[in-house]
Amino acid sequence: MTAPAAPRAATALRIGNASGFYGDRFDAVREMLTGGELDVLTGDYLAELTMLILGRDRLKDPSAGYARTFLRQLEESLGLAHDRRVRIVTNAGGLNPAGLADAVRQLADRLGIPVRVAHVEGDDLGPGHPGSLTAHAYLGGFGIAACLREGADIVVTGRVTDAALVMGPAAAHFGWRPGDHDRLAGAVVAGHVLECGTQVTGGNYAFFAEDRPGGRDLRRPGFPLAEIHEDGSCVIAKHPGTGGFVDVGTVTAQLLYETTGARYAGPDVTARLDTVRLTQDGPDRVRIDGVRGEAPPPTLKVGRTRLGGFRNEVVFVLTGLDIEAKAALVREQMADAFAKSRPQEVRWELVRTDRPDADTEETASALLRLVVRDPEQAMVGRALSGAAVELALASYPGFHVLAPPGKGSPYGVFEAAYIPQDDVEHVAVHDDGRREPVPAPPAAETLVLEAAAEPDLPDPLPPGPVRRAPLGLVAGARSGDKGGNANVGVWARTDEAWRWLAHELTADRFQQLIPESQGLTVTRHALPNLRALNFVVEGVLGAGVAAQHRFDPQAKALGEWLRSRCLDIPEALL
Repeated sequence: MTAPAAPRAATALRIGNASGFYGDRFDAVREMLTGGELDVLTGDYLAELTMLILGRDRLKDPSAGYARTFLRQLEESLGLAHDRRVRIVTNAGGLNPAGLADAVRQLADRLGIPVRVAHVEGDDLGPGHPGSLTAHAYLGGFGIAACLREGADIVVTGRVTDAALVMGPAAAHFGWRPGDHDRLAGAVVAGHVLECGTQVTGGNYAFFAEDRPGGRDLRRPGFPLAEIHEDGSCVIAKHPGTGGFVDVGTVTAQLLYETTGARYAGPDVTARLDTVRLTQDGPDRVRIDGVRGEAPPPTLKVGRTRLGGFRNEVVFVLTGLDIEAKAALVREQMADAFAKSRPQEVRWELVRTDRPDADTEETASALLRLVVRDPEQAMVGRALSGAAVELALASYPGFHVLAPPGKGSPYGVFEAAYIPQDDVEHVAVHDDGRREPVPAPPAAETLVLEAAAEPDLPDPLPPGPVRRAPLGLVAGARSGDKGGNANVGVWARTDEAWRWLAHELTADRFQQLIPESQGLTVTRHALPNLRALNFVVEGVLGAGVAAQHRFDPQAKALGEWLRSRCLDIPEALL
């Protein structure tokens, strides 16, 4: 593949996304290459759970550890990228970016397509973290930029920040340097908006059911792109004719996703989310500008995964009358069994999916979920399955389970740590094998991360008549996970609704509405420029998604639960 001509700084750089997770729509790479103009196509394949999955793959095969789906996508699309002179940047390298880079070269040779493939190393810190299955630093985007400046057509990385996939190409294109904080912050915000693919084009959107001008087709949302300008501003859009939609609401939702407060820290820059300005710039186009940046923190985040032990579960179906009494009987019977051999952790949860006088057996039934964990597989295998199965003719009327318990399966744990930036050897490995060190920012050019000052809030609405109604009638929400914590972003769509929301939805009120959060630390961050609040619920997800601590282990629907809760809402807003 011939390297593109030297970029012109005055030209907007069009960066698309074709993957938000390992398992995303397979055809997206082809769709993005054929749907319109692009300069760079990115793919985000990594998440906390993915690193654990790839780590287990590598235990079976040391040459594994990368997202094999990317190779299959590239096999049918490398020719298109070559013809259209689109560079590709992906973190599909996972635990083995060098291995994936070699596999891409072999694929290109087999297809007869000239291609220069570079990769980024330095994130793998496994040897320094004994007992971990994986341990990887979150690198920034300047290794990617170094590869692109030397003419790479494809850049493969391991664990970099999701936003680095966009920031790196932008820095290479415009010649940005580490001190260009505002420009870098603008690209980081663009990268964060793009990283989850169709979540910014109508996917998983709180107000998906509303009618829209020109109709709405959410069956197959198009993947997003960003037109990035030299000053760091951008326009979020999608290819013409694709499904979904892009508006200020969809961009706001994604900006709040898996973030915390006003300072969004990364290896290269800390972006101030409280300076982001969103403007509708035409159909399916939202302009992002005004983003300010600060020096990055002196540390890098390290994500560690390890095997936490073994888990098993059984779900008892309780139908009809006396649901509470039936649940109590099962718990007493299982307690007798566990007295002989009790797993380290036993959790019960009764889910009242039943309703009175139901016209189907399913809607007459509640679910009693039992989850057990232990370092030893034997303690969650026969100990659970035998005790549960033996109750089949000796328990509550109508006894049955959704599925018989198995022998138990391993579960993982995610942990975060922080190390000095200069402890990591960030390296760009060029197609010809040259290794270019990527220096960490000098300590004097970093800034220890601190919480931003609380912003001024608007005056509350004047007193008036209220009506009991769901929060979701006046506010959107999106939620997700960061290790064992959940974040819930909530935003209002009008200034009047924001005046009410900012004063009504305090951390205390959040805990009243979400009883599961009571007893946990809940921190509220206000972002008036987005008319938004961001809540962090510490520890609600236990040891992270792989541990499957709760019914919704990634807190994906926590925001929708919050929206369904009722408050006294001013009638003027309804």
